[in-house]
Parts: sequence; C-alpha cells; structure tokens
Amino acid sequence: MQQGQGPEKLPGNKASRVWIEDIKPRIDCGRFPIKRAVGEKVRVTASVFADGHDLLKAVLDVRSMEEEWTELPMTCLAIDLWAAEFQVETPGMYRYRIKAWVDHFSTWQRDLAKKFEAGQGGASELLEGAAMIQAAADRARTPDSEWLGTVAVMLQSDDPRENLVARATAADIGAMMDRYPDRSREAVSDPPLTVTVEPPIAAFSAWYEIFPRSVISDPGRSGTFKDTEKLIPEIVRMGFDVLYFPPIHPIGRTNRKGRNNVLAGAAEDPGSPWAIGSREGGHKSVHPDLGTLEDFAHLVASARSQRLEIALDIAFQCSPDHPYVREHPEWFRHRPDGTIKFAENPPKKYEDIYPFSFDCEEWQSLWHELKSIVLFWIEHGVRIFRVDNPHTKPLPFWEWLIAGVRREYPEVVFLSEAFTRPRMMYALAKAGFSQSYTYFTWRNTRYDLTAYLRELVNTDVREYFRPNFFANTPDILPEYLQFGGRPAFISRLVLAATLSSCYGIYSGYELAESEAVPGTEEYLNSEKFEIKPRDWNTPGNIRAFITRINTIRRSNAALASNRRLSFYPVDNEQIIFYGKSTDDLANIILVAVNLDPHHVQEGWLEVPLEEFGISEKEVFQVHELLFDNRFLWQGRRNFVRLDPGASPAQIFLLRRKLRTERDFDYFM
Repeated sequence: MQQGQGPEKLPGNKASRVWIEDIKPRIDCGRFPIKRAVGEKVRVTASVFADGHDLLKAVLDVRSMEEEWTELPMTCLAIDLWAAEFQVETPGMYRYRIKAWVDHFSTWQRDLAKKFEAGQGGASELLEGAAMIQAAADRARTPDSEWLGTVAVMLQSDDPRENLVARATAADIGAMMDRYPDRSREAVSDPPLTVTVEPPIAAFSAWYEIFPRSVISDPGRSGTFKDTEKLIPEIVRMGFDVLYFPPIHPIGRTNRKGRNNVLAGAAEDPGSPWAIGSREGGHKSVHPDLGTLEDFAHLVASARSQRLEIALDIAFQCSPDHPYVREHPEWFRHRPDGTIKFAENPPKKYEDIYPFSFDCEEWQSLWHELKSIVLFWIEHGVRIFRVDNPHTKPLPFWEWLIAGVRREYPEVVFLSEAFTRPRMMYALAKAGFSQSYTYFTWRNTRYDLTAYLRELVNTDVREYFRPNFFANTPDILPEYLQFGGRPAFISRLVLAATLSSCYGIYSGYELAESEAVPGTEEYLNSEKFEIKPRDWNTPGNIRAFITRINTIRRSNAALASNRRLSFYPVDNEQIIFYGKSTDDLANIILVAVNLDPHHVQEGWLEVPLEEFGISEKEVFQVHELLFDNRFLWQGRRNFVRLDPGASPAQIFLLRRKLRTERDFDYFM
C-alpha cells in the first residue's frame, strides 16, 4: 500500500459470492426498456455462477408499477444458464431483476449423501445440518418453525446413522428449507430492467389509411367526418383494426401547393394536409370542411364501438399561416434577414411548411406546447398516433414526450414514420415508439426479404422494434407495384400481412392504383394535393382478397407474432417460402409467394418436418386458406405451382393426422 493511502473499501460485511451477468433481454445495458403487448410473455435468461462447487438458487423478481415485487423461481437449463418467464397483463411499465444466493442446505444434503455412500462423514456433518435447520426454524412462521425445530433435534439424536442421513436428505425437508432460505448474502442485479407494456393492438394490427376529404362521390366538395363514419362498417368488414387519417387540421393558403405538387396552386386547390394551420386554427383544430370537433369525437366513438380505432397523424410543422407563426416566431428557424425558413430536404423544397427549431432559446416552452397537442387529441378520444418524420426532431424530445404521455395514458400507441438510417429508426423505437415504418417497401427479392426479416426477428432488435409493413403510402408507390399489375399488389399484400404481425395499406391499394410520375415513386395526381373520389367497385379490385387475408390473420394465432418466423428452402429463387407457428405448435402456417408478378413459377418446397415433429413417412394435410383447397403431403419435399394470374401466393394451415378410438382418420 502506498504511503498516505487509506485501507481499500470492502463490499460490506455480507458480500455475495454469486455473480450475475449476461441478462437477456436487455437493451443497451438497461438504458432502454424492452417492449411487450398485454398477454405476451417475457423470457429472461442470465448466467448465474459462483466460486467453488456449491449449489445455487435464483429467482426472477417482477413488479408492475402498481404492485409489489413477485418472485418467480428460475430453472438452471445448462451450465450456469438460468431462465424464467412472466406474463404481462396490463399496459404500463414492468420491472424485473434477478436475485441469487448460495444454497448451503441443498449443497449440504448433496455432500452428505455422497459421503455416506463412500463410507465417510459422521456426527459432525449431521450437526452442521441441524444448525442450518434450526436457523431456518428461527426465521420460519408457526407451525413450520415447530416442524423444523423437531427435525433439528432429531438429527442430533442417537438414532442409527443411516436413518439420520435418510431423514436429513429427504425431499420434504429440502422443500421446507426452500421456504426459508438464508439469503443474507444474496446477489441482486440492480438496477432493475424495464418492460414497456402496450395494448394488444400495438403488436398485432391491420391499418387502413384514408383521406376523409376524399370519401365522397362528388369531386366538387370535400368529404366530411360524417361521410367517413358511413364507410366504417365496410372497413370493419374488410378486417382492419386501425383507420388512419392524415392531418385533419386547417390548411394554410400561403404558398399552397397545387395538383401534382406544382408550386402555384389554383384557388380551388385544397392544398396538402401537412401544411397545417390557417386563420381557422392550428394543430388543435379541425378543417371546417371536414366538420367539427364534435363530429370527430362522434366518429371516434362510433368506430370504437365497432372495434375499429382511429389513428391520427401528428406532424410537428406549420404553414406560414399557422397561429404559432404569429404568436411564437421564436420557435422557428430564421434567415439572416429575419424571415422564417421553409422546410427543405435538398433538392426537395416545401415552401408551404415551416419546421420548428428545436435549437431555439425557447425550446422548453416549445416542447410543452407540442406535448399539449398530443394530450388534446387524447382527450378527444384518440389513442393511436402516426408521427410524421420523427427522425427530424431530437431523440431526447421524443423520449420525454412519449414517457410523459404514457405516465397518464399507458394505452397510447405511437407509429414512427421514419424512412431513414437504420440506427436512427432503431433509436426512435428505443425512445418509445410502439411501431415503425420499415424498408419492406423496397425489399423485393428473396435474398433481400430474408436478410431483412432475420435482422428484425432473430436479433435483439425484436425486443424493442416492432415493424409495421406498409405496402404503399401516399408518398411511396414502389416500382414493383407500378409495373407488376394486379399480381404484384396481391403478392405484396400477402407478404406484408404474413411476414409482419402489423401491416398497412393506403386507400387505392385495393384498386391496384399504379400510375406514377414518370421516373419517381410519387403517385400521379396525388391525393396529397387534391380530393380524389374513388369507385370502390371498379372491376378487378382486390377487396375480397384483402378481406380474406385479414380473416386468415385473425383466425390463426401464429400470424399474431413475429417471434417464430422461419424461412425454409425452395429450389426456385423467384419463390419465397416461410412459416410461423405458436409456441405449442397448435397453429402452424406455411406461406409460399411468387415474387415474379409476370410469370408462372414452380418449385419444390422443403418442409422442416423435425421442427413440427413429423416423421418422413407420415401423411399430413395442408389446408390452403386463400382458396380453401386441401392437399395431402408426405415427406420433406412438396411441389407448388404459383400462377400470378390466378394465385401468386398460397397460405397453408398444416394439420396433423390423428387416429380416433374408432379407428377413423381425421386431421386437426
């Protein structure tokens, strides 16, 4: 020890010998919570070990915000690997940690039995055990304390040694001692890790996006909330869970964009809903052409009564006419001449939009006002928000806002519309977003789809990032849909709806709308800049197919989660073959999709028989759910033919063959 240096600080009088490490799931060393939905389970594993050869005990300590800690026993699965799981039941925040200690009594029982078998040991070992049992008796409640005290006395008696050893190592004594262990030197994995628990719709939902102003047959006027309410039964019949509206607020007139995004709009042009704010109000107002706040609240309540949730777009930006521009110019970016800068994403320009400056001196008042917008719409019945371009706002802002909202409203769901760098998309999910748009839109080959999905479901990303596979959006008409025709829309729908537990489409998808501005992914005659009535009964529409897909999703629990998604071999690169199943294999879904919208593709699928407990000789039935056909398969390799004009995809429900007492065959 160097001169002048005091004694080194010890861990305390009762330092634990147990080491706990590599706890999973854990995000960034516990900096961020993992995510679950109500009813889902959290499986926790960790490495738990100690010096020497003593036996250990470990428990998983769990609590919600409203409850006390509950201990669940952990099981040792392999050398030093321990596991336990718990189910989350209510929205909010759960915490979990691991506690572990040396199990001196079980170790003593083990060693006593070994010594006795080897002809070793004697009264001294029995006295050690008696002392431990008496100590447990002192900790125990009546009548357990009396029972343990009697056993402790008996082990000190003059009974034959073999009788005493048999009694000392009996299972009932071990079970009783487990009730009152000596945990004075237990190790605790503090601080606790956290789980954000959200409503089931956050983990399993089908979204439908619509512009309320277009829900009319006469292009000479705007649709209203009342018009939209009349459409709800049809959207429910199609099987959607969420009806998402772009911004419903007043639209500015200054620099209002015209049709096809022309800079100078005509007087009759309605403008972009994302150019929020006019003399009629801002983010806490509705466009007068759509109706009133009362109309909107009635729409939300009507939808919820039919088990459909309304999602509202949150776009934190303003038109030049927004009241904020006049009342709080300090919240915006300014040029050297003092004028406010409009939004840019070079070479794109958005002359009808002013972005907020999150670097401004009055950032705190800005943050509070933006949070108040979300709370305003929650008070008007909204529980789901799609957030526009969150990656252009600071991550600490979202972490603060979402956490603040959820303290009061833990059931609120946030969807991130962030087509940006992967790390930023993942960071937004860590900051609190429930779901996120993804790169699925541009993943078209088998290799690209497989690689991307494996990243999302086979790595730690799955613990916090929930993908929502939108097949199209008002901003994005992918090339695959532009040139693939109706088969492309069908195959992408199947992929989106079965690869991800959350997916969405933008209205017009069911009509296979595919006309783009040449050389771009922008819709020609985009609904962002004009009212666009549609004839939903146009020949060739795929509404019935969409309804069938959503029915299949709701009827098969395997499709409600991404956690058991696996890809399987097929000898044709133009066919992708994958499956999902429940943990107990009670529901097994296999999906084959033709990725070529122009040509018939055939191939031999390889079914992972061992994964499903099927022998090579066993005959099993697959029920093709899209067209209600049934086939008997045997063996690993089975043939499919996928014709884009008739059936570019097939969804199989695997049924196992059982035999009844009356010796009849049937499939379950």
